[in-house]
Amino acid sequence: MDYQATAKYIRMSPRKVQLVARSVHRLTPSVALTRLGAIPKRAGRPIADVVASAVANAKEKKADTAGLSIKSIEVLRGPAMKRWRAVSKGQAHAYKKRMTHIRVTLTDEKSDK
Repeated sequence: MDYQATAKYIRMSPRKVQLVARSVHRLTPSVALTRLGAIPKRAGRPIADVVASAVANAKEKKADTAGLSIKSIEVLRGPAMKRWRAVSKGQAHAYKKRMTHIRVTLTDEKSDK
């Protein structure tokens, strides 16, 4: 059976979050949480929170948390806040502050076999 957790509107670029998400893909949640705590990237914290939330969702459904593994970590693009920076001669340059949605899916190894 699959167990999911989602975090929306994380104020980080999806590209930066995806780099960290790839490093913990296909691991057990306990090993993933340990690695995410040691990664010196800001994106480690939100991903760790979503993995912990997915484990809590599995516990709520009375699943054996020892037999869980991360099936997928989806890093989806959220909305972008459009901002302007003043430059010389009364002009402005546009830039985007990007947001990310993170979805973690855990699965039982027993049901896959």
